Amino acid sequence: MSDPSTDSDYGRVERVSPLVRRVLAHNPGPFTYTGTGTYIVGEGTVAIVDPGPDDAGHVAALLAAVAGETVSHIVVTHTHRDHSPAAPAVKAATGAIVAGCAPLVLDDLGPRADAGFDRTYAPDAVLADGERVTGPGWTLIALHTPGHTSNHLCFALAEERALFSGDHVMGWSTTVVAPPDGDMAAYMASLRLLLDRDDAVYYPTHGAPVSEPQRLVRGLITHRKQREGQILRNLADGPRTVPVMVAAMYASVDPRLHPAAGLSVTAHLIDLHARGAVVADGDTWALAA
Repeated sequence: MSDPSTDSDYGRVERVSPLVRRVLAHNPGPFTYTGTGTYIVGEGTVAIVDPGPDDAGHVAALLAAVAGETVSHIVVTHTHRDHSPAAPAVKAATGAIVAGCAPLVLDDLGPRADAGFDRTYAPDAVLADGERVTGPGWTLIALHTPGHTSNHLCFALAEERALFSGDHVMGWSTTVVAPPDGDMAAYMASLRLLLDRDDAVYYPTHGAPVSEPQRLVRGLITHRKQREGQILRNLADGPRTVPVMVAAMYASVDPRLHPAAGLSVTAHLIDLHARGAVVADGDTWALAA
């Protein structure tokens, strides 16, 4: 598939593997990249992974893509508004079972670095780690991968050694980990979990397939450790607030993105605090004595 996408890619059905097709929603942006990629798994009787935003054009394109087929399941990785809100419309049109992550809604208390939460999400079945959704010739296995959100799931397609990685791993960008629900320690543990698997390809909800997934995951872990080291070096010069650290660490980044970057730094600081490496005094952080 082309990446980044052109207008002609939106709403078109792309074959990405013998068992997987993709329909791209027209919601590109700084945190969705080219848009939400909704996946169709199987032939004849199919599952839809991450139905996408509440967008009539995307829903129409998705329903056209599965015309003449039975949609048995709508599978959701997490409840951000670019992933799950199309589920009610697709369910109404197809009678499919909505299965996947648990419902989760948090109020927006500050600057967001991603979409807010979907208040309409009402699954028929919440899947625990290891639970399966099956159809003719395909098996989707839930993998609990908290970090980006506490309810995040990936789904392994056993027949093709593929993983629908949602927002947990994306080839085009690092994943947003924004407190209070985003948890850096959980995210790092979830990344390490993937290193023990033998997946041959990842299908993220945003961006192109990842053909060397373990290599990418190792790189993501290294990136986060380097960011952690940056924070500790900043604090070695004395106590700092998050905005002061962000201004130094993200000096080459558009200042409009600094509030979002501050959430990532905060997630690292919370993790470091839990490990006894830093202390907090109000809004000021310092190295532990």
